[in-house]
Amino acid sequence: MKKTIVHILKDEPKEQELTVKGWVKSFRANRFIALNDGSTINNLQCVVDFENTDPSLLKRITVGAAIAVTGNLVASQGGGQAVEVDVKEVKILGDADPEEVKRTILQPKRHTLEKLREQAHLRVRTNTFGAVMRLRSQLSFAVHQYFQREGFYYVNTPIITGSDAEGAGEMFKVTALDIKNPPKDKDGNIDYKKDFFGKETNLTVSGQLEGETYALGLGQIYTFGPTFRAENSNTSRHLAEFWMIEPEVAFNDLDANMDLAEDFIKYVIQYVMDNGQDDLEFLENRLIQEDKAKPEAERAPMPLREKLKFVLENNFKRVSYTEAIDILKDSKPNKKKKFNYIIEEWGADLQSEHERFLVEKHFKCPVILFDYPANIKAFYMRLNEDGKTVRAMDILFPGIGEIVGGSQREERLEVLQEKMAALDIPEEELWWYLDTRRFGTCVHSGFGLGFERLVLFATGMTNIRDVIPYPRFPQNAEF
Repeated sequence: MKKTIVHILKDEPKEQELTVKGWVKSFRANRFIALNDGSTINNLQCVVDFENTDPSLLKRITVGAAIAVTGNLVASQGGGQAVEVDVKEVKILGDADPEEVKRTILQPKRHTLEKLREQAHLRVRTNTFGAVMRLRSQLSFAVHQYFQREGFYYVNTPIITGSDAEGAGEMFKVTALDIKNPPKDKDGNIDYKKDFFGKETNLTVSGQLEGETYALGLGQIYTFGPTFRAENSNTSRHLAEFWMIEPEVAFNDLDANMDLAEDFIKYVIQYVMDNGQDDLEFLENRLIQEDKAKPEAERAPMPLREKLKFVLENNFKRVSYTEAIDILKDSKPNKKKKFNYIIEEWGADLQSEHERFLVEKHFKCPVILFDYPANIKAFYMRLNEDGKTVRAMDILFPGIGEIVGGSQREERLEVLQEKMAALDIPEEELWWYLDTRRFGTCVHSGFGLGFERLVLFATGMTNIRDVIPYPRFPQNAEF
């Protein structure tokens, strides 16, 4: 098998001949090619004997060109790298016209993230996005490795669904009807019985409900797939298409659910710390340089790798919603009205500014909030004995706020039916979900982790649109 640059850079310089293929990052003095094949943030230096090389060939070794280099791997004569290639032959595999390159982000200069998004088809060839996407790949692998190691079964839940798991109603409709002239029923409404699936269907916002049914047969399962939300939001933390990790475990209560979530998060972060140091170092240095141009108050509270160690080395503090509200009500930002959303009474829905205050200022460690008011949480969460709170949990991280949301699920049929009735959720739509409470119901729990938020945290990027290959958001479905 061919060796990639990440492996070649670790080789001993034994004068062995090799051929390596990649894209030209730079070409200095008609002699030094910086070659990169995407396998690492680091370039391989290839030294050309320009005096004995066809000038017409040298002119084609331009930034962005794809080339194949054959030569001997030798100890580097210069600083910055241990080995380099003493070039015997260069083949041009794909030209890149320098004048054309000038209009793209491939030109070797610093570009804004907004500019890079406009050329998302090319941005992975920049150092920043190469690093982000390699780390994304490592995190994805670590997710599967963790759950497989722990005996979970991977389940693919439907992307097209007839249910709204979150009850938010912000879903993308799926239809094969003629939208210019849809069939109508006798009341003048669109007749979805004549649609492809015979009913109204949408793109899923969560695989949780279907995941629960499989956990109650396989014991412990996880989903990891695309989800969709038609929320008209243009914030740096929201996407219309994103990936969700959702484990569900039979016989787990909320305490076991919190244990699982903390262990899982620490595992995947440790994995990138062990396997992605070069990319983490590059992104950390990039952030340090960016912060120099910002006011003190807007700078990152700690360097990227220190922030990741902060999560690994601290136990997550477990705090009830009620205790958190008391802390926030008595906090200086609240009393001095520095919060955008002032906390006045129990029952308030916490915002990112409140979550970050608890993590970054008050407890100074990751926080798990639990036992939220029932009226601000989903119908499927288990009602506590007080009748006003549910066995919900959210995990809060520095710099990002909520990263995980989960709960102990309501396993009691009668209570679940009462909650659905109170929220006008028709039983006939979720008859199959209710059936799981009729045949061997048991305590069970699960959580959802938005994968892009995890990648955002692990890479230190500040906009969620920059941690997915092709972001989907309001008014944008380019590429």
